[in-house]
Amino acid sequence: MDKEIGKICIPGMRLSLSNKEFISGPGTYELKGYIYATLAGILKMEEDEKTKATIISVESPRTPSVLPKAGDIVTAKVTVVNSRLVQCMILCVGSSILVRPYKGVLKKEDIKSTDKDRIDPYKCFRPGDVILARVLPMTEIHWYHLSTAENELGVVIAVAEGSPQGISMVPISWSEMQCPKTLVKEPRKVARVIPENINQTMFKDSKESNKESIDVK
Repeated sequence: MDKEIGKICIPGMRLSLSNKEFISGPGTYELKGYIYATLAGILKMEEDEKTKATIISVESPRTPSVLPKAGDIVTAKVTVVNSRLVQCMILCVGSSILVRPYKGVLKKEDIKSTDKDRIDPYKCFRPGDVILARVLPMTEIHWYHLSTAENELGVVIAVAEGSPQGISMVPISWSEMQCPKTLVKEPRKVARVIPENINQTMFKDSKESNKESIDVK
C-alpha cells in the first residue's frame, strides 16, 4: 500500500482491510472488516510500536490536533435522553479541549455492565449533565459510540431539575445525587471516581455565556 500513501480521501472512502496488519487510526473508522475515512484529507500510515501493525489514518488541514478514538476517556455534555439512548456532545478528550464538539451516542445497553434489560436511561442521565465516558470502536461516520459501563464512568456534574441557582448536586450514592441547598434528590449513574484531569474550564462561567450550560463554580 506504499503507493497509496498521500492520496486524497473523502468521507466514506474504503481505505483497506481491518485485521491484525492494518488497524483504524484518527480520521477513520472500522466496519465489517474494512477501514473507511471519516474526513476529507490525506491518507497516512505508520507502524504501531507495540503491535507492529500499520495504523491507517487520514489527516486534513482542518483536522484538530486531538480527535476522540476508541479507548479514550472523554468529557461530554448530555443533550437528549430517551428510552433507548442518550445523545451528547463530546467536549474534551482526557484533559484536552477539542477544537469543536463531536456528536456522541450512548446506547441503553452500554450505560451499565449489569441489569442491562432493566436500565432506564432517564434514571441515569438528564439533559445538561456532564459525564465521563469511554469511546467505543467507531461503526458509522457521524456519531461516536460511548460507554459508561465501568464503575469509574458516569455523571460528574449535574444540576437539579428546576434549580434556579444552577447549583451543582453532590453524589450521595452511586445511583443518586442531591442538591445541597434544596435537598432535592435525583437518580443518576454516578461516576465512582472523578479524575483530576477532568477539564472544568469548558464549563467555567457557563451561566453567563449559555443559559443551558452548567455553572460549576
